[in-house]
Amino acid sequence: MWQRLSFRTQLFLPLGLSFLAALIMGGLLLQTFATGQLADETEPGRRSTRTVAAALNSTLRASNDPRKMLDAFVHSLDTSSDFQFRSAEAGPAPSAKDSLRGPRGVPQWFVNLIAVPDMDAASPVLIDGKRVGDIVFMPDLSADMFEKWIGFLALTSLIAVLMVLTGTIANLFAGSALRPLQNLGAGLTRIRRGDYATPIPVAGPPELRQSCEEANALAATLAQLSQDNRNLLHRLVSLQDDERRDLARELHDELGPLLFSIRAGTIALSESSPQAGHLGNPAQEVMRSVEALQQANRRILDRLRPLYIEELGLETSVQTLLQNFRRQASHIELTAMIDPDLNAIDGPLAQTVYRLIQEALTNVLRHAGASNVHVQATIAGEVLTLEISDDGGGLPEANVFGRGLTGMHERVRALSGSLSLLRANDRTYVRCRLPVGTARDEPASG
Repeated sequence: MWQRLSFRTQLFLPLGLSFLAALIMGGLLLQTFATGQLADETEPGRRSTRTVAAALNSTLRASNDPRKMLDAFVHSLDTSSDFQFRSAEAGPAPSAKDSLRGPRGVPQWFVNLIAVPDMDAASPVLIDGKRVGDIVFMPDLSADMFEKWIGFLALTSLIAVLMVLTGTIANLFAGSALRPLQNLGAGLTRIRRGDYATPIPVAGPPELRQSCEEANALAATLAQLSQDNRNLLHRLVSLQDDERRDLARELHDELGPLLFSIRAGTIALSESSPQAGHLGNPAQEVMRSVEALQQANRRILDRLRPLYIEELGLETSVQTLLQNFRRQASHIELTAMIDPDLNAIDGPLAQTVYRLIQEALTNVLRHAGASNVHVQATIAGEVLTLEISDDGGGLPEANVFGRGLTGMHERVRALSGSLSLLRANDRTYVRCRLPVGTARDEPASG
């Protein structure tokens, strides 16, 4: 539970609880020590009460008219005096605490909070040995309670000021620490997503500054490794294209003439032999086999290296590829939207786009069991977007690229692009995004 709280909450919650505990402790200490302090302050008054009562009793015993003397004494007492005469018939007098009802603006709850000690001191007054009343000590505690209230307000104000001051300092400290941490977290997120170019601002305490600098150094290292990896992939793709080009040249230059020679020899043999009638059927079989080999040779050459991309342009080559697919898969409805600006693209990017469309259509024909295929290739700004979708059976188990698409994924990574395979709305999508500007700067292979 505590770990789920934010840093500010974890910082301010203990501070707030500490100040609240200090306020409660101050109130408890005030209540505890105020009682003893009030008792000590009124102790001289209680002793004076006994002294006055003893002196009055002595005077009454020596007087000829003690009642008159007592009345004169009672009338001489000021109503505001701490000493009062309480007649025996008057009943019990109110205590000092009962007489405190919000003195001089002190809240009643504060008066009730203070444990006022029992400070009543009653000394009996005797006439002819009979108790006629008491001299009681009734101190006015209003000034003392007001003093305690002012002290409580001062303590509360001090705690409040300290709390605000500490909270402000803590907030500034938290802000100076959280901002670099947030920048560091955002920077690490960018690094995880492959953005190594945007540096993390170096700010905050030395420990955080060092962490930001280390993260920036890590980003630079990853950027270099990523570039080296792209260069390596590009080199591998170039080597593969070179190998395919050499193999296509050998098939075209050597196997093609041999097949043509076999076909021409078979025709000449069937026409020149005196027993041509006996050679008719075998010669026709040889002719059909040679034609099948020539067609297979052309298909292999197309897959190894579409030589006509450089001559016709990418858009025209893709349109030719789509026409061939329509002839091979007449049961599949093919729709396409090919941007004419694709003709401006050449080199590795053009070969990658062509190969990707070729591989995706081959997979649809072989594995998808689809009845509808849509191909879209557009250029917007510096990004080429390619999408091939079909309504076939869906993705393979675990959504893993096949061997052909894995090779295409390597080609796309070499060009700093992205390739994804997903299933949505009962259709399978192969989506690719390639940076046109970066690819134009790459040297053409072969």
